[in-house]
Amino acid sequence: MDRIAIKTISLYPIKALDPILVPAACILSGGSLQHDREFALVDSHGKWINAKREPKVHLVRAQYDLATLRVTLSSPENTAPKTFNLIDDARAVEDWFTNFFGYAVTLQRNTTTGFPDDLDSPGPTIVGSASLSEVRSWFALPDTDEVRRRFRANIELDTDSPFWEDRLFGATNTARPFRIGDVAIQGMNPCQRCPVPSRDPSTGIVMPEFQRLFAAKREETLPAWADRSRFDHYYRLTVNTRIPAGEAGKSLRCGEQVLIAFPQSAEQPFLR
Repeated sequence: MDRIAIKTISLYPIKALDPILVPAACILSGGSLQHDREFALVDSHGKWINAKREPKVHLVRAQYDLATLRVTLSSPENTAPKTFNLIDDARAVEDWFTNFFGYAVTLQRNTTTGFPDDLDSPGPTIVGSASLSEVRSWFALPDTDEVRRRFRANIELDTDSPFWEDRLFGATNTARPFRIGDVAIQGMNPCQRCPVPSRDPSTGIVMPEFQRLFAAKREETLPAWADRSRFDHYYRLTVNTRIPAGEAGKSLRCGEQVLIAFPQSAEQPFLR
């Protein structure tokens, strides 16, 4: 099998906001990556403020210094960037977002698992670089980086063939084991997508017919070896994963190779 390795690692320190590229990421005890979705914005009803529910999220720009847990925020309404410490200045961060959204916002923190969408599979989401290029071609998007920002995966693998990463999950209710470097990972399922990828990641403007066209092209280009039973619909891209608790404290690093060293018969039963 071709040598496939990590190309980039993206973390999203504040859920729903911009990513930061890092050379390595530590595995937390809950199986997620340290600093990924570590913070979340919550409304007065206790619901996450994300781009699924609040399109204005797309207008916020965020830059991070993870060493000091600082974020610099700006928006079209607040063009002068403002920097906050996410711990010491939490109240000021809340005030900034309250003023921006026009309703009360609370900043929450979770240093065990972060705030993943998929609580059953809180590990890093994985996509191949060739898959992003393929999707770009379907919609004539300006560059592959825009596709990355639409689908918001944690790990991008340096691949030559589209949807290579579909090898990393197996049959329903099983976990396909593989390794990246010395980290054991379980591939769970192709990720079901939400409305967010249909929107321009900087403006929130919706691309008409995105979901329908994506699903049609995904079905048309699904590799012959892929397990079609895992696609009850084809609006799916990236792989959801789990990382066993025993891997906590290890790190994933750019350049580390993916090893699928297990035969298909070694898939492990998994019950939700």
